[in-house]
Amino acid sequence: MRPLLIILSCLLLLGVAVWRGWLDLPARWNPWAPLDIQAEPNLLTSFKLWRLQNDPALCDQTLATSALRYSRQADSPASARCPLTNALRISGGEVALSSSFLASCPLAVAYALFEYHGLQAAAQATLGQRVVRIDHLGSFACRNVYNRSEGRLSQHATANALDIAAFRLADGSRVDLLRDWDDTGPKGRFLREVRQAACTHFNTVLGPDYNAAHRNHFHLDMGMWRVCR
Repeated sequence: MRPLLIILSCLLLLGVAVWRGWLDLPARWNPWAPLDIQAEPNLLTSFKLWRLQNDPALCDQTLATSALRYSRQADSPASARCPLTNALRISGGEVALSSSFLASCPLAVAYALFEYHGLQAAAQATLGQRVVRIDHLGSFACRNVYNRSEGRLSQHATANALDIAAFRLADGSRVDLLRDWDDTGPKGRFLREVRQAACTHFNTVLGPDYNAAHRNHFHLDMGMWRVCR
């Protein structure tokens, strides 16, 4: 046990030194530095995302490194069935949206990471062009999982989930999950690449292979569980 205690003590001292500013590290390897959305994700990205949950100022610092356009929403009353705090209305970025959507800060930042690091790379690799718009089915909905009358609240109930149904391309064509998921050509490959990219940036990704309820969309959320289906 002694070597383990020595290692843990050294790690603790290292963390304190970085936090106090006694040790200078590059921002991307400093766990206390704001997340830079344009920097390549690394082992600290999940920790930096976790820190954003209850820190609006840090959230704004992080989103300033992205092209995302957003406005802050007033916190809901604590008495609300599905109260929202530190929530944003996302109106677009480098990729347009079919409509704006509400998002928790972690969801907004994960979406910005996905747009910047994953989506366009998948489109260029499989379709040879950019995605110009995302068509979605919404984010916030004060309901239980699968709209059941009883049970736990959905991640949608805290604006911590987004459902994406289709992608519009630069040439005007549309890639639709309901129609194109089983396609054996470029559109099907693109959708599978997008799912894998999403799994890097969101905690839970559910699509048509998961169950019939997701046959027409990707469900993306920042809940506790890591699932890529």
